[in-house]
Amino acid sequence: MDQLDDLLISIGIPKEEMAWTTRMTVLFVVLVVTAIVDYVCRNVVTKVIRRIVSKTETKWDDYLLNDNVLNNLWHLLLPVIVFFFIPAILHGLPTLEFYTSKVLLLYIIAMSVRLVCSILSGAYQGTLTHKGMENHPLKGLYQMLKLAIIFIGAIVAISTMLSKNPLTILTGLGAAATVLMLVFKDTILGLVAGIQLTLNNMLRVGDWITIPSRNANGIVREVTLTTVKVQNYDNTIITVPPYTLISESFQNWRGMQASGGRRVMRAINIDMNTVRFSTDAEISRFRQKGWLKEPDIDHNGTIVNLHVFRRYVERYISSHPKVLSKDMLLMIRQLDPTTQGLPVQLYFFTSETEWKSYETIASDIFDHVIAMVNEFGLRIFQSPTGADIAGLINISNNGNTLLRQ
Repeated sequence: MDQLDDLLISIGIPKEEMAWTTRMTVLFVVLVVTAIVDYVCRNVVTKVIRRIVSKTETKWDDYLLNDNVLNNLWHLLLPVIVFFFIPAILHGLPTLEFYTSKVLLLYIIAMSVRLVCSILSGAYQGTLTHKGMENHPLKGLYQMLKLAIIFIGAIVAISTMLSKNPLTILTGLGAAATVLMLVFKDTILGLVAGIQLTLNNMLRVGDWITIPSRNANGIVREVTLTTVKVQNYDNTIITVPPYTLISESFQNWRGMQASGGRRVMRAINIDMNTVRFSTDAEISRFRQKGWLKEPDIDHNGTIVNLHVFRRYVERYISSHPKVLSKDMLLMIRQLDPTTQGLPVQLYFFTSETEWKSYETIASDIFDHVIAMVNEFGLRIFQSPTGADIAGLINISNNGNTLLRQ
């Protein structure tokens, strides 16, 4: 500064105008330097960095050094340069220098927070495309880190304005911890739940889940710090808090999809009045059609028609090309008799796990089974319908007419 004063005196600047002339000269030099630095950074350094990043094999630098990060970096660099020249520009004006320095510091803190958040955003985008990480619910963790950075920046900014130690500000906030916990209750619970869901691998984006208490049955589309978005199969979107998945039970179908087989467990009710021993003619017909094997006949030479039917259904399902009969359990069993008949349950696994294909295969199999029931002298139990009652009335009326005649 002394050399600058001597230079200005040598060119004829009066001493009474020296202070303002020196400040204006330094300010002009600083503005020129920052303009040159800004131009070089945005038009030269940015292009060089992009070229280097594009040639590397790893993709992480593409996300960590994206345009948003570089722009925030240049926004931070310029006020830092100006900040170091504030004492020279405002020399002799302590009050103005103090407040100008405070404003610049607040701007530098804000730009620093913005820069770190943009780096975190780039890292998050990188994890979405990284193999093995794309389905993990990392958005909640990203939001938590972003909130933490913003909180730290706010504490530093407040301490800068008050000229206090940041630890002193944190100590003062301890008294308001109860109020903060009430205000950020959902955020805190969501944070803890999100960590548990991630560490225990309980939930991923793209999983099919069912939450009976929330009427949710669909695909997980997004997991954030405070909500889990589920797209139901009717295309409605339902949001539930993450801590609901920890405090309540939910069903995740990922294991079924990964196993490659989906279970069918349905029953048809047989009218017990039709369950009987097969006649010799029926046994002969069963043998002729290949429905009856010799081991099925007991030592008395008798066979129950329901037994033949169950064996036939088991062989039919095991031979179906879309049924996993070798790798997974296949079973045709009787359940406890009810007032609605004798339930015969079909328990097997299909190779199709997608909903529509699964339902089509199951329906085709049951179509065949229901159609074959009468071939074995059996009848499916069905409560009387309006047509049955109308038929009984007609029979009764015809009988009464005959009696009168």
